[in-house]
Amino acid sequence: MAELGGMAPHAPCSICMEPMPPSEAHRGGSGCAHAFCRACLAGHVRAKVEAGAAAVRCPDASCAGTLDPELCRGALPGDLFVRWCGALCESMFVGARRTYCPFPDCSEMMGGPLIHTYSAALHGFSARMSPSAAAALAGAPGVAAVVPERVRHLATTRSPRFLGMLSSPPSAILADSDFGSDLVIAIIDTGISPTHRSFNDRGLGPVPPKWRGVCASGPGFPPNSCNRKLVGARFFSAGYETTSGRMNETAEIRSPLDNDGHGTHTASIAAGRYVFPASTLGYARGVASGMAPKARLAAYKVCWVGGCFDSDILAAFDAAVADGVDVVSLSVGGVVVPYYLDAIAIGAFGATEAGIVVSASAGNGGPGGLTVTNVAPWMTTVGAGSMDRAFPANVRLGNGQVLDGVSVYGGPVLQSGKMFELVYAGTSSGAASSADGYSASMCLDGSLDQAAVRGKIVVCDRGVNSRAAKGDVVHRAGAVGMVLANGVFDGEGLVADCHVLPATAVGAASGEKLRKYIASSTPQKPATGTILFEGTHLGVHPAPMVAAFSARGPNPQSPEILKPDLIAPGLNILAAWPSGVGPAGIPSDGRRTEFNILSGTSMACPHISGLAALLKAAHPTWSPAAIKSALMTTAYIKDNSNSTMIDESTGVVADVFDFGAGHVDPMRAMDPGLVYDIAPADYVNFLCNLNYTEQNIRAITRRQADCRGARRAGHAGNLNYPSLSATFVADGTKPRMKTHFIRTVTNVGGGRAAYRATIRAPEGSNVTVQPKQLVFRRDGQKLSFTVHVEAAMPMAAKKMEPGSSQVRSGTLTWSDGRHAVYSPIVVTLQAPVQ
Repeated sequence: MAELGGMAPHAPCSICMEPMPPSEAHRGGSGCAHAFCRACLAGHVRAKVEAGAAAVRCPDASCAGTLDPELCRGALPGDLFVRWCGALCESMFVGARRTYCPFPDCSEMMGGPLIHTYSAALHGFSARMSPSAAAALAGAPGVAAVVPERVRHLATTRSPRFLGMLSSPPSAILADSDFGSDLVIAIIDTGISPTHRSFNDRGLGPVPPKWRGVCASGPGFPPNSCNRKLVGARFFSAGYETTSGRMNETAEIRSPLDNDGHGTHTASIAAGRYVFPASTLGYARGVASGMAPKARLAAYKVCWVGGCFDSDILAAFDAAVADGVDVVSLSVGGVVVPYYLDAIAIGAFGATEAGIVVSASAGNGGPGGLTVTNVAPWMTTVGAGSMDRAFPANVRLGNGQVLDGVSVYGGPVLQSGKMFELVYAGTSSGAASSADGYSASMCLDGSLDQAAVRGKIVVCDRGVNSRAAKGDVVHRAGAVGMVLANGVFDGEGLVADCHVLPATAVGAASGEKLRKYIASSTPQKPATGTILFEGTHLGVHPAPMVAAFSARGPNPQSPEILKPDLIAPGLNILAAWPSGVGPAGIPSDGRRTEFNILSGTSMACPHISGLAALLKAAHPTWSPAAIKSALMTTAYIKDNSNSTMIDESTGVVADVFDFGAGHVDPMRAMDPGLVYDIAPADYVNFLCNLNYTEQNIRAITRRQADCRGARRAGHAGNLNYPSLSATFVADGTKPRMKTHFIRTVTNVGGGRAAYRATIRAPEGSNVTVQPKQLVFRRDGQKLSFTVHVEAAMPMAAKKMEPGSSQVRSGTLTWSDGRHAVYSPIVVTLQAPVQ
């Protein structure tokens, strides 16, 4: 919407030249600097509209400004105003059949492929239009941005205990928060299975009075599907169907019902009730529960067979804000684009501004760098770690070697004591005559020679199709088992799957040994082996590790903000599962199980969502930034062997781009001592210091931004974030490089306290903090400090490859003897691209 500027008292009307009080003055806006009295403005517009003009221009011939319709709301007759909006919209949407007027509060239907309108998390609409119409709309008065549609993709019995959250007697975080009661967590995902035991409402109080949502019904989801636990459910498919065509309702369900499994799984991780017994095909047997067992759930189904479309995700954000949720959990990822073109970032900002914590998955693009997604600083970006539980399924070879593997296969095992011939599908002996060696090595559909693999164990390379789909291909080809071997990129990271035949997964090194063993075999002495399933092992060391698939930093959009923020359990997580979906997640799997074991940052994200609900219940005045700060500054980086966490993919020590601030520690997060708080205006200053234009910023924040003060104050790294990240260009011209960070902490530790700073500087850097002591007189008091970082140019940096980087990390710790408040310090030397 156009900004209404101030003016001097009794400034003259640009038409009649009569002086007018500021309260009666209306500025043209959108490039027009003139001011008009109400009568002149209304008369001018009336004449132009009745003459059939669409865009009404300033009456001064020398001015090219277009008048904003909002200037005339109330000054023009309603029918005239509607006609103006109608003509304006039709002039914008060349080729579009129907749409709404883009101006706030105008509901005039212009005929059109309208998809959604948004009014809570943001102000706007989504519609299908031609590129020329989109370009015309982008330049229209009152339009902050036009964002193209994008498709996104989807990215516990043990984890509560692993996190120290005991139900009896209840841990402090559960007791102090009443297990999250009366907080509502929004799950934006594939829907939910409402009849699952994890979502029963026994013993819960009435639905929180603040709840304003609905329980949408549809096939398989009758109107009474919601209860005092599942308080609301909606589905959004218009964006998906506008792009992909009407859904196939024999394969998909037009209701909030989950026929995929992902949404049910993530919902129960965040807030599932206590359920016993729980297991997947006999594995991980125990009591299942979510992080906030008494928190309420609201399901927003946005993901379909074709993916999760931005316009539908935005509609879910908009509804969640209007419905009155407290936390949004989003296990969906995609491409990283500037924040003003990122629908998730835009929707999340609106939610954050409304006081809602937004937790999002970091993505499963690891272990490569620069793969992290959902990187806006107002979201909590969650990577995945392992737990101290494993499901060994090792491969014993005929030559005596034993290769470590994992699986949660629960059917009939291979005949005891018998060794089966091994075949690698990538060789000509395993491939079908119509298939190439590459397709067969991946065990793609139709690629295997049934005669060559029948009765044998097939080795398949990981990649292209899903792990479970490979097992299905091998099973249909007549093989008795499968070994899924990682490639070099996957490293040693292993994921346990509910395969449809006896199968296991092995790491890259074991996969190479296996291929060489098969290659060395002869018809007289074939390669043989078997798979030994060992069930569930607890107390595994080391744990946690950073999961191989967990997406890694640095932040591709703003390296000043360390991402991911932290990690949580995301490897081999047991949680609720729909009754109509097989555990392998493929159509041919007719097995049924009440719980399933899945892996991904999708599983890590709802752990943080549930914990955020507990923190908000225990500390209702804390902002979303304060809650994130408490989770980050109390995280740990040591595993249960008291060593720094390792990277599962390589077996070497992980770093801050792998785990962010560290692994979440719920017990310590309840009482962090100090928090780094951030207000919405601080994010505006951050965006200013990214050199975003005022229109870019308005697209995200829905407000005008004056960046002059922000840019004078410093740089984007001065956002009051719980981590500190500096990037220097190592071009060899400066022997030493300097920067500084200004931070403000709020005392939430319960009264008077004196905190002293301890620095562990990154290698090759000098770090100082001023002042070195912060003395708080009361709870809620804020004090500021400055961190100075000086990095020396190492000799090795002069020999760095163009575009390469060196990363060193350290920590800043504030301690009062009872609390220890940790912040990572990251120094990156970046060689210029030549």
